[in-house]
Amino acid sequence: MSVSDSESSSSSHGGEYKFFRQITRDRLLFEMLGSTRTGDSKSTWKVLIMDKVTVKVMSHSCKMSDITDQGISLVEDLFRRREPMTSMDAIYFIQPSKENVVMFLSDMSGREPLYKKAYVFFSSSVPKELVNHIKCDTSVLPRIGALREMNLEYFPIDNQAFITDHEGALGELYGKNVENSRRFDACLNTMATRIATVFASLNELPFVRYRAAKATDDSTATFRDSIPAKLAAGVFNNLLKYKCIPNFPQTETCELLILDRSIDQIAPVIHEWTYDAMCHDLLEMDGNKYVVELPSKTGGSPEKKEVLLEDQDLVWRELRHAHIADASERLHDKMTNFVSKNKAAQMQQSARDGSEISTRDLQKIVQALPKYNEQVEKLTLHIEIAGKINSVIRELGLRDLGQLEQDLVFGDAGAKDVISFLRMKQDASPENKLRLLMIYACVYPEKFEGDKASKLMQLARLSNEDMKVVNNMKLLGGSSETKKTSGGFSLKFDNQKTKQAARKDRTDEEETWQLFRFYPVLEELLEKLSKRELPKNEYSCMNDPSSTDQERTKRGSVRKSHASPAPAVPERKAPAQSMRSRRTATWARTSNSDDGYSSDSVLKSAAREFKKMGQRIFVFIIGGATRSELRACHKLTTKLGREIVLGCSSLDDPPQYITKLKLLSETEISTEVLRF
Repeated sequence: MSVSDSESSSSSHGGEYKFFRQITRDRLLFEMLGSTRTGDSKSTWKVLIMDKVTVKVMSHSCKMSDITDQGISLVEDLFRRREPMTSMDAIYFIQPSKENVVMFLSDMSGREPLYKKAYVFFSSSVPKELVNHIKCDTSVLPRIGALREMNLEYFPIDNQAFITDHEGALGELYGKNVENSRRFDACLNTMATRIATVFASLNELPFVRYRAAKATDDSTATFRDSIPAKLAAGVFNNLLKYKCIPNFPQTETCELLILDRSIDQIAPVIHEWTYDAMCHDLLEMDGNKYVVELPSKTGGSPEKKEVLLEDQDLVWRELRHAHIADASERLHDKMTNFVSKNKAAQMQQSARDGSEISTRDLQKIVQALPKYNEQVEKLTLHIEIAGKINSVIRELGLRDLGQLEQDLVFGDAGAKDVISFLRMKQDASPENKLRLLMIYACVYPEKFEGDKASKLMQLARLSNEDMKVVNNMKLLGGSSETKKTSGGFSLKFDNQKTKQAARKDRTDEEETWQLFRFYPVLEELLEKLSKRELPKNEYSCMNDPSSTDQERTKRGSVRKSHASPAPAVPERKAPAQSMRSRRTATWARTSNSDDGYSSDSVLKSAAREFKKMGQRIFVFIIGGATRSELRACHKLTTKLGREIVLGCSSLDDPPQYITKLKLLSETEISTEVLRF
């Protein structure tokens, strides 16, 4: 029995590059569950026991079939009454808390333990007093097959993203009267621990950078402004503990940038026009689940079907970051090509035309039908979803609103345009008008001084509750270039226009669709970090690298795009009413596939290109990240030749974010309200 470290490496067997989520999955399945299949336990079924946190960790990374393949016949809750299974071994994957250890000892101590042998894996570092507590129970010691720290207490939500599962982080860290409270400390400490386990799990030691606090006379703003620095210190202190683990890197191997929501308050509320973002913003989804109505196979009323929009669905994986108009076109092209080239479809058409079908051809149809039907069903599903989104866009008049939002951000629209929209579009939904005013407040904060804000709210016919949202944006603070009169909302970033703009227009840098100009501030920050151009006075480093470290890191990075930057694509003008002015950027546009499954070969081809990747860049956003920021991380992974991993307290869609912001000024926030 020993308390051992994680022996995982970010590289995979055979030299093929593995992304963040795959490494996490492999560690859980093979390093943890697989390691128990030795000796007498090699061929026996086992019980897996987890607590409420570790069961989430497991479910975010593995399917039940994956767990069963590793010899698990039953999954149990640590705190529920369990039947004794004295002939079976048990695997405990639990947090290192006193309550969990006490429960484990009560299971395995005495003359009649619940299980034959126990393999115990902790999700994070175990305090010495808990280890001693276990060692003191002499009846349990001989029944322990393993006692290890997995150091894996984060929740992967994407191949390149994870959350720390802090849905209430905005309120607990930035709300009223939270400074020095137990909730504040508990939230920040747990967040730091979980972020640190990411690096222990991947066997990486980062340079820990963070958005530095800005000098201010307002003590309230100061404590909120210093939250990234406090989290960075917490993560760094946890990482120092890992340095004593055998095989853990002693020198830095990657980058970590810790930010908060103040860097960009536009990204969480602007309409993002990708297939992924539109699904979560406009449709009634429950996480990744969506109930879609499909045409009946028998010609009756539409059939309801619950579907999961996730990476296992290769059509979703290919199109999720594409512009909704592009995704719709490509889906129809896929269906047309598939039906025209599929033999079963051709033979069925011949039968409908009255042509004779031979017995051999009929046999071929029967053999091909299951796969044909499966592929047609998958494409039909996405065509229906894309069609529903386009219907909602038309019903809500989102094209005009989206154009105004982006024009505001890039300095092509001002007060007159906003006022005109609010007067002409009285039927626009309250939420959409509120989102527009939030963007307006970020770009033109002086328009919300004094009674100007209430007049705008009256014009928009919004309530005082809605006004709270705009006021609470001040609690998050602004960027380093905030105007003194802004009240903390302005989000200036490399502004090179004479008009007020929140960021520089970059559409001349790559092909794109109209209403696809917007990019999150995070994208520009990550590019600057990769080129080592982040201002040191605005972004500090806990373990400031020496020049030799910098050179070593640069040599370790493969950044093809920076070595030979692609020339800008000249703008192709489109008619004024066209939804697109330029095509989708090449990073997001994979090769078209004729059916729903041949896109797998495209993805495998892309994976081969990542065999030689530079050092990873991790970025963590306190207060929640957005789908546009996740898209930026995928885009920059291809562009920079470095895997960008996005971490956040939660991944929020606009309705969720607005609800959280509205509650920010409440003194007590119920966790039930934050469950979406």
